[in-house]
Amino acid sequence: MSEGNTEAAILDLAAVGIGPFNLSLAALADEVDGLAFEAYDQRPAYDWHPGLMFDWASLQVGFLADLVSLIRPTSRWSFLNYLVEHDRMYPFYIAERFHVPRREYADYCAWVAGRLPSLRFATSVTEVRWLAERDLWELTLRHTDTGATTTRLARALTLGVGTEPYLPPALADVAGERVFHSGEHLHRVAGLTEAGVRHVTVVGSGQSGAEVFLDLVRRQREAGWAVTWLTRSWGFAPLDYSKLVLEYTTPAYMRYFNGLEPAVRDRLIASQWQLYKGIDSETIDLIHNELYDHMLDGDRPPLTLLPATAVRAATPAGGGLRLTTHHADTGREAELDTEAVIAATGYAPRRPEFLVPVEKLIAWDERGRYDVTEGHRIRTVPEVGAGLYVQNAELHTHGAAAPDLGIGAYRGALILNAVTGRDVFRVPRRTAFQTFGPAAG
Repeated sequence: MSEGNTEAAILDLAAVGIGPFNLSLAALADEVDGLAFEAYDQRPAYDWHPGLMFDWASLQVGFLADLVSLIRPTSRWSFLNYLVEHDRMYPFYIAERFHVPRREYADYCAWVAGRLPSLRFATSVTEVRWLAERDLWELTLRHTDTGATTTRLARALTLGVGTEPYLPPALADVAGERVFHSGEHLHRVAGLTEAGVRHVTVVGSGQSGAEVFLDLVRRQREAGWAVTWLTRSWGFAPLDYSKLVLEYTTPAYMRYFNGLEPAVRDRLIASQWQLYKGIDSETIDLIHNELYDHMLDGDRPPLTLLPATAVRAATPAGGGLRLTTHHADTGREAELDTEAVIAATGYAPRRPEFLVPVEKLIAWDERGRYDVTEGHRIRTVPEVGAGLYVQNAELHTHGAAAPDLGIGAYRGALILNAVTGRDVFRVPRRTAFQTFGPAAG
């Protein structure tokens, strides 16, 4: 498709960001005859959480939560077809692994990304404008390898820019070589060893925090450091994988959740954190095994786990850091001296700068978040007919399913059905045994 603002160059759908969700959208879109679709990402190639790509880590969802299978299991972009193409189907069959290695999932996604013709890497979207006279989105693109700038017109736009690493204020002020987010762990941990760090503190008790702690403990014999792991949560709690609770990550609950009042939704999200912020039980078991072995050794630097403990302040002290902590149950404050902090403090939604020209056209809630319909369309002022959709920035409107890989193909199918104006994909309606609204009376 040629560059420029010609009628022939108008896209039916443009996608910004190529993470797993827009990659899923692109894989499904590849089957839609006549659909003009492109996706853009400023990175040179697909890459998924490289700073946390531990060799031993598994995906927290089953392999059916790939890019397409829960909507189109016969797609050539399915994980099973990836196995066939790599001559690994029988080893996978015999392994009986429902949860695949994280690095295998990442390689599968990269395999798809390297073959889809609609993806444009090394291309950043610098600005989005709305052309009122034509009711189209105009995207300004910068090609990062050459610096050249072009424009694209699109009838609909899907935002999949993801979230950004979050550091709480107490740690953000001292971020640097020895205070960094867990997403950088594998890129930075060797530097801690080379610097002779003797004490490392991990803050945060989600899956990333648990994996970072486990990795530090496994490196302890070589590095010789003491490790402290603290969390403001009541404990180092597991993800809830029980079957009926998992139904809260299905489309059925997502539809119900979207219909609730915003205050109710915020209350529920706060109470349902074990659906998406806990630690998988396998990782907890591995950690406990390491702690037991550490106890038997008797000569290794200490390992300390501190639940219900929040970091209130961090100040430089003697070449390291002094953390002021607050204990939730007793209300007591204490000080902890450490030489490095790895913050597994999660990710926060971000408002892309390229949306600044159209911010006033978008409906925002009282907390500055997108107002999103059940069909994942961001509400805009009435005069805007061009579609604006979002992926993984609607936790507040769709619940715990929003960041779940298992919802990716479903959400992509909804968007593509809406953009094409027809049911290109059959969308499942029966996804839970529970009825989430009041009983019919």
